[in-house]
Amino acid sequence: MYAQIAVTVPSVSGVFDYALPPELEGKIGAGHLVTVPFGKQTVQGVVFRLIVEPSVPETKTIIDLLDPLPALTAAQISLAQWLARETLSALAACLGLMLPSGLSQQADVLYQTIDDRPLTTDGQSSMVHRRLVDLLREKGSLRGRQIDRHFKNVDWRKVAQYLVRTGGLTSQSILPPISVRPKFVRTAQLSVPPEVAEAAMPELGKTADTLSRRQAALRFLLRELADVNVSWVYAESGCNLADLQELAERELIVLRETEIWRDPLEKISNLVPSDKGLGYQELVLTAEQEAALDQILRAFQTPSPDSQIPNYPFLLHGVTGSGKTEIYIRAAQECIRHGKEAIILVPEIALTPQTVRRFLARFPGQVGLVHSRLSEGERYDTWRRARLGQLKVIIGPRSALFAPLPNVGLIIADECHDTSYYQSEPPFYNAVTTAQEYARICGGVCILGSATPSIVQRYQASAPQGTEGGGSVRLLELPKRIQPSGFSANLGGLPPVSIIDMREELKSGNRGVFSQALVDALEEVLKKGQQAILFLNRRGTATYVFCRECGMAVRCPRCDTPLTYHVAPSSNTLIKPDYMTQEHGGTLVCHRCNYTRQIPKKCPVCGSDQIRQYGLGSQKVEAEVGALFPSARTLRWDWDTTRRKDSHEIILSHFTAHRADVLIGTQMLAKGLDLPLVTLVGIVLADVGLNLPDPFAAERTFDVLTQVSGRAGRSSLGGRVVLQTFQPEHYVIQAAAGQDYAAFYARELDYRRQLGYPPFNRLVRMEYRHVQATKAESEAQGLAAKLAKWIESEDRRETTLIGPAPCFFSRLNGLYRWQIILRGPNPASLLRGKDFEGAALSSAPSLSRGASKGWRVEVDPVSLL
Repeated sequence: MYAQIAVTVPSVSGVFDYALPPELEGKIGAGHLVTVPFGKQTVQGVVFRLIVEPSVPETKTIIDLLDPLPALTAAQISLAQWLARETLSALAACLGLMLPSGLSQQADVLYQTIDDRPLTTDGQSSMVHRRLVDLLREKGSLRGRQIDRHFKNVDWRKVAQYLVRTGGLTSQSILPPISVRPKFVRTAQLSVPPEVAEAAMPELGKTADTLSRRQAALRFLLRELADVNVSWVYAESGCNLADLQELAERELIVLRETEIWRDPLEKISNLVPSDKGLGYQELVLTAEQEAALDQILRAFQTPSPDSQIPNYPFLLHGVTGSGKTEIYIRAAQECIRHGKEAIILVPEIALTPQTVRRFLARFPGQVGLVHSRLSEGERYDTWRRARLGQLKVIIGPRSALFAPLPNVGLIIADECHDTSYYQSEPPFYNAVTTAQEYARICGGVCILGSATPSIVQRYQASAPQGTEGGGSVRLLELPKRIQPSGFSANLGGLPPVSIIDMREELKSGNRGVFSQALVDALEEVLKKGQQAILFLNRRGTATYVFCRECGMAVRCPRCDTPLTYHVAPSSNTLIKPDYMTQEHGGTLVCHRCNYTRQIPKKCPVCGSDQIRQYGLGSQKVEAEVGALFPSARTLRWDWDTTRRKDSHEIILSHFTAHRADVLIGTQMLAKGLDLPLVTLVGIVLADVGLNLPDPFAAERTFDVLTQVSGRAGRSSLGGRVVLQTFQPEHYVIQAAAGQDYAAFYARELDYRRQLGYPPFNRLVRMEYRHVQATKAESEAQGLAAKLAKWIESEDRRETTLIGPAPCFFSRLNGLYRWQIILRGPNPASLLRGKDFEGAALSSAPSLSRGASKGWRVEVDPVSLL
């Protein structure tokens, strides 16, 4: 018997035939994770299928089975193949998305010094040579990925290969061992009847202290019916392990090693009351909600996989506060009633605590959480519980989509417009479109929900069937907010929006951050004991720091972008970033590669000491609030304050508990939060990002303005929005202020039609990165010429070539960037299977190195910057 196996080697596509050793026959099937020889390496692989005859005359033999249970389901294997084909990614990279960190291991090379021989190379290579040898002498043998951390953007491997050839180093191919295991704890349990234990009490120790400890431990275990973690016994009785071992020797108790699940929701679950408790009353749906839910529930009755009627996904287009979450919960209930599991996707980790609490209340003990901030052990145990079918609902951002649930019946992508669903590092993919395909493979129901669906999503739901992309999504609409009793407002319950022309504020002499209207509104909210949100699509205190004498701007040496000035946090700030302390004042930070430095005292160009900060950031907004309202308690929610584990939940719980009056933040505030006490949203500067040279800039700006406006007025207290702008006449500003999606959609769709951008065409973005600017340019020019020939030779007149040109951010992390855009009905098909740098495109090694040198190819990108 033989197996076709996809090896988890980056940039390798396709499957390879391996022989099953006799001891593993009957134990291996599709989805199992194994180790196999691959060239000179030992690597991991996933079994795709068993075959009787191999396709090659000689095969190597599988080395070992890593887990007795399959690591991937049949549906996940099909999804990985689809993802690799559609995104032009390596199959191994797509499989890597579905394996938890710690379990999935990549082959590596172990380097070790041989002796203390002197260095013999000169010039630039000698610097790398010296650093590498010194590192290995100091640390001992290291794997290649460990060395990478010490040599950022330095090609040390050529030097290492030279040293191996000349005898200075040894190298050995290794497969690191699995770094995550089930967790076991020692437990204790009474093993005799209570009367026997009581009779033994007087004889438990020779000294009074020992007797007291052991008696206390035994009495505690008498009260416990099940086995107890010994740490609880220690805490309750003051005993130690030796005492418990003595009780076990006397056969009064049993000590065991018991496996426990590392559940990140354990603390939350104990605090969330079940909706099924005493006095529970199910929410009454509105007529619009009932109509939408009825359509969704009917879809569960359609046998999709073998049915001739396609089970198209739903687009639930509902204004903010229209009750989409309740429909999600009812759909999940129906899914579970059919014996299947549900996946609930949210765009950001910030949204998971609120979503998790709502689902825990309806499905206690059945919800799992998946995201990157969990520990390796928590992710592994959640993955195993999902695989065993112990969890009925999985919640999280992109990675939650790949939980190995055995029978997926429902996938929901909340805030489906959000670009956070797009993975911006290889393998590039959009979790929303991937969710639609996964639901189709599983025969499940897919719901995309948003108040501002993307232009493409709305077009797919609105355009007539038969047009390109039209009719492939079913439209459900919730045009009105659910209004609490006693609440009345216009726009279907949406908060009124006041547009403030900041040009007029300047003319009146107001040069501050806030307009007079926003200051008055803040003062009123604070007097009433309510809460406000101040939104700014930017972090830091100043956009850039410059010299007033010569105009020099302080830039990142690796990215060539202006550094942002961050001040030390104020005393009223509850959450402070790690790198910022009161002692060292301000810091300049690159928001792309995290390079930091102190603000220069003198200009390095002209020597002037006239160094000043310019622009507006979230820290400056916080400082302005403190100056205007000293007693106001402020809380900042941006990337700087949310880098620690559980920071999102801490900030949200602080604000929900009214431990802060004003929440200041960036795009995280526009992510579907429900904050009943918020009666004011102030959009400090609505124009940010509006004029970027990107065809999707207007859509992103409209989405974020509409979404953040929807945080106000979600209770009977009502609410309002103050929108500050220097372009009040712009159609995006007007549509966002009027909460008028239809007007924005019609105008933007017309622009897209004229320019030939999605949904009327698809795009492929090809980006080349290199440490040398001339090399990046020449490679881009060379590929553009090759693409032009392919377009001509295959008569693809409908496919057009844009570029090559430098990217908008022309240098990132020390690498220069050039890009080419392909535009047409199916531009990816032009590249598939072509000779590309001497290799097939889908398996070219240079395509999957992330930020390293080489080509990166994105199908259907969400940004052209």
